[in-house]
Amino acid sequence: MAWKTDLVLMLRSLVGDLDMTTYTDERLKQIIVAGAYNVANDADFTEAYVIDITAVSISPDPIDKKDTDFSCLTVFKSACILMGSEAKTQSTNAIAIKDGPSSIDLRAVSKNYYILYKDFCEKYEEILKTYQYNNTLVGQVILGPYSPGGMILGSSQFDFRGNNFN
Repeated sequence: MAWKTDLVLMLRSLVGDLDMTTYTDERLKQIIVAGAYNVANDADFTEAYVIDITAVSISPDPIDKKDTDFSCLTVFKSACILMGSEAKTQSTNAIAIKDGPSSIDLRAVSKNYYILYKDFCEKYEEILKTYQYNNTLVGQVILGPYSPGGMILGSSQFDFRGNNFN
């Protein structure tokens, strides 16, 4: 499946792991499937995606279907999940040690992960809102022969409600 290559590479580039030293492909696939599950619950898509977290699968493949909206939302949600986990892990290592003139301060590391976490989650929410706004029926109307707007379209014809508009 193409998503197992493309979405993993996209997620690696977002979280800065292009040298593949921090996360394995299998771990990133698991996170992507969890992100896809959340995305499928947050938005409606023309394609009905079946996400199986246990089997680590997304069907049909969003890359093969060229569904860039689903793919981008999934990658950003996955980055949000991943950075949230890293921020939590790094917060346990947030220590400051001072011994005489020397000191070690690791509190900024967890703070930076938290900033990345917030940034990815905010970007995901922004992209999701844009997707939802652009893919709704807001501002559209259905006109028919029995609606008030339909009277304007056929004003020279007989109205079946009993009115003549000549």
